[in-house]
Amino acid sequence: MPVPTGIAAGSSAADLTSQLVDVWGELALLGREIADPQWHAPSPCPGWDVSAQYAHVIGTESMLLGRPNPEVDPGKPDHIRNDIGGFNEVWVAALAECSREEVLDALEEVTSERTKALKAMTEEDFSAPAWTPVGQADYRRFMQIRVFDCWVHEQDVRDGIGRPGGESGPVAEQSVDEIVRALGFVVGKKAGLPAESTVSFRLTGPVKRNLDVAAVDGRAKVVPSLDGPATATLSLSSSAFCRLACGRVSAESVLDGAFGGVDMSGDADLGRRVLSNLAFTI
Repeated sequence: MPVPTGIAAGSSAADLTSQLVDVWGELALLGREIADPQWHAPSPCPGWDVSAQYAHVIGTESMLLGRPNPEVDPGKPDHIRNDIGGFNEVWVAALAECSREEVLDALEEVTSERTKALKAMTEEDFSAPAWTPVGQADYRRFMQIRVFDCWVHEQDVRDGIGRPGGESGPVAEQSVDEIVRALGFVVGKKAGLPAESTVSFRLTGPVKRNLDVAAVDGRAKVVPSLDGPATATLSLSSSAFCRLACGRVSAESVLDGAFGGVDMSGDADLGRRVLSNLAFTI
């Protein structure tokens, strides 16, 4: 099956298993190094502190092992916008009173069991039909999303405690891929790309990519190249790009220099509109 334009990370069963093991390990190590006062520090993830990032990962991986959900009523916090958000909040509420050590022990136990399960799966298993947060697809697609989700929450923890890292390598590449998969929707639908207009993203690092978006048969998508200069070009770090796509920072803050800022050329109005509409996560 051909690899879509703009996609760089490996997605074999072995690749995805390795990426998940790596990001789980980073989360566990980071959690063990956090000072207790930082455990409940606010994070960029709306409504969640540092500890909630861990509860969320534990909850999703527990679900994938077929374990029951806690019988807890999380109420209806303002940051819950859909059923998936409600499911996530159950685990956050259930583990809210647990100590840092208890939560980290639970993380290491559930990810150890998930690692065993993943390593026992074949390529055919990863290609089997499965429900995913973006609709019916296959198990491979779900695990691509799991790498992205876990990495985003690792970055939430890092930003919450002021300890940057983990923004290069296969996990970060897979996470940028997940945003690339959404760029056609983001630029075409959310930002309202005008007919005949094009947008180029130049990611300057730690993950480096050149991404061009154009309308093909009436639908915006990432394309191998453009026939000429883009209508608008945005040059920014992958740090800023990912945080904008996940709704962790505002376009205004990046325009003011956050995470290295952004250099824009071409149609400034279109460039600003794209920046302001990059967020797509649920």
